Amino acid sequence: MYIPTSELHPNADPAELARFNKLAARWWDEQSEFKPLHRINPHRLAWIDSLCRLAGKQVLDVGCGGGILAESMARHGAKVTGIDLADKPLQIARWHAQGQAVDVRYAYSSAEAWATGHAGQYDVVTCMEMLEHVPQPSAVIDACAALVKPGGWVFFSTINRNPLSYLLAIVGVEYVLRILPVGTHQYRRLIKPAELAGMARDAGLVQTDQRGLGYNPLTQRFRLHGFLGVGYLLAMQKAA
Repeated sequence: MYIPTSELHPNADPAELARFNKLAARWWDEQSEFKPLHRINPHRLAWIDSLCRLAGKQVLDVGCGGGILAESMARHGAKVTGIDLADKPLQIARWHAQGQAVDVRYAYSSAEAWATGHAGQYDVVTCMEMLEHVPQPSAVIDACAALVKPGGWVFFSTINRNPLSYLLAIVGVEYVLRILPVGTHQYRRLIKPAELAGMARDAGLVQTDQRGLGYNPLTQRFRLHGFLGVGYLLAMQKAA
């Protein structure tokens, strides 16, 4: 019997999953709607690696999509598993990894479900550009905290919720520059850094670093800096 994904996984938005499934075939096209992810990836990868040295680590990428970050972490010597609830991007991720001879394990699962059988198994958990797409981000954060080993690292990235982020990340990026499809982000689901830090703290994680994500529309380049007003990344550690 078919059971809708929204019933199997209450913390999933069927509209969001449908959107990413529809775009899956273009995930590795660096001129497609996923161009920003390709441009962001070297910066977030370098930041993560500078803090925890990925080589030899057991890593879980939550909401891995088509595998852009997962593959790059595997190329840095990490033993990577990627999980997602959008099945078509997962298939694209598998095909691409096989074609590139990159060893990444992919599985169809939510973070919450994965945590029931894999608690405390990972040195590093990443959850990037995903929290703003789920109804209950705190549940994902709790699962990430359960999945990481004591002393391990958890990395989050998302978008701040304020008038500036609405103007730049939604109006500018989606409606004016058309970098992302209209409707990619919903303002009410954006998360302030203090809110994310609070949810992580409640889950037993301690913030150790933070970075803002900046974009120059003239050069079409991203960079990490100290301003968290729009896009941002937080690094957490679980108490040893």
